[in-house]
Amino acid sequence: MNEYMQMKRKKAIKFGIVSAISLIVFFSIWYICTAVLELKPDYILPSPVQVLEAFIEKLSKKAPDGATLFGHIGASLQVALSGYLLGAIIGVPLGVAMAWFRKVDLFVTPLFDLIRPVPTIAWIPLMILWFGIGLGAKAAIIFVSAFVPCVINSYSGIKQTKQVHLWVAQTFGASKRDMLFTVALPTAMPLIFTGLRISLGTAWMTLCAAEMLASNKGLGYMIQLNRTLGRADLIIVGMLTIGFVGTLLTGILNILEKRFVKGGRRG
Repeated sequence: MNEYMQMKRKKAIKFGIVSAISLIVFFSIWYICTAVLELKPDYILPSPVQVLEAFIEKLSKKAPDGATLFGHIGASLQVALSGYLLGAIIGVPLGVAMAWFRKVDLFVTPLFDLIRPVPTIAWIPLMILWFGIGLGAKAAIIFVSAFVPCVINSYSGIKQTKQVHLWVAQTFGASKRDMLFTVALPTAMPLIFTGLRISLGTAWMTLCAAEMLASNKGLGYMIQLNRTLGRADLIIVGMLTIGFVGTLLTGILNILEKRFVKGGRRG
């Protein structure tokens, strides 16, 4: 056990070093292309130093888009998490029910297969008609993007349960409900959390589209407004912030997975 922990620690350190080197290489190339070679004007492609200066300034200043960076982050988190949590709360149980109960599968699958291929952005006009241009419409768009992966992965996780395990449980007197909660769900948990991670990524990526709905605050709004103002530095600040916050949320989800999935996350 001690050797396993040491190997795991060494693997984590190695991964951290490689990740740090890749980031250093990326920012070095960016700096050389912009600040040294000046391949593009700084109003089109600013250097990392200019982006860092804009980031520090945006922490305390509301200009030119009406909110500080933390204000935009808070507004975006409210939209993204409300839609994401709703998609997970509905999508995961629905996927489990579709996989476990044949009648639910027969009834829901045709409807789900009809909705699944529709791009998230195609829902925007309909959401405006249904919910207006407030938080409800934006959260509904995030919900659609998060809902589909949750259903698919939950369904696949339950379906991959080995029949022999169910037979053994049944032999020992387990009811259908007991088999679901003691055999099928624990087996499906890794795939369910994979679906939650995918949903979180798609929800966060859909954020910019959702915040096109007449927003006055949020990272997507910040990017869109500064595009019209020609502020490439603030556009990049918004993009990097979306990436950083998304990585942080994924890290929190990974911690929860280690807590609830037996054996922790594989790989």
